[in-house]
Amino acid sequence: MTETLERHIKIRQAKSPLDLDAIRDLIMGAELASERRHITATLAGSTYWIADLNGVPSGCIGLEHGGEGVSLIRSAVVVPEARSRGLGRALVQGAVTHASLRGDHTLYLLSTGMGDYWRRFGFEPVGTEELAAALPEAPQVRGGLTRGWLHEEEAWKRTLRPA
Repeated sequence: MTETLERHIKIRQAKSPLDLDAIRDLIMGAELASERRHITATLAGSTYWIADLNGVPSGCIGLEHGGEGVSLIRSAVVVPEARSRGLGRALVQGAVTHASLRGDHTLYLLSTGMGDYWRRFGFEPVGTEELAAALPEAPQVRGGLTRGWLHEEEAWKRTLRPA
C-alpha cells in the first residue's frame, strides 16, 4: 500500500518581526545573502508574502515599492523540498497581481542565472543602470550599490501597462 502525504499550502502576507525572521531564514537557506545582517528585507515600503507548507515557511517573495509606479520583486525563494508544486508560480503571480492592483506600470527584479524562469512570467533583460534609476530608494538597490554587487547582477523588467 502506498501512503499519500496530504500537503496544505497557505500563502499569507508578512506582517510581523517573526515573519521577517522567517523570510531571512529562507533567504539565508537559499544562499541569496552571505550574511544575515546584509538582508535588507523590511515591511516599511514593501510587501512580502510567505508560503507555508504544512505550517512550515517554505517560500517567500517580496515587492519593494521604491519608485513612482514601479516595484522591485525580491527574495523569491522556495525551499528544495517544496519545489515543482506550483508554489513559486503562485508567489510570483500573486506579486505581479498585487503590483498591478496598486497601480504599478513596471516591475523589475535582480536574478543571475534564472533568466529562463523569469521569461516565463514575461520578464526581459534590462541594464542594472535602468533598474537603479527607476528604484533608487528600494532597500535592495541601495544595499547593492553600497556593497558594490548590484552591477554584477542580471536585471529584468516586465511592463504591466504603458507608463
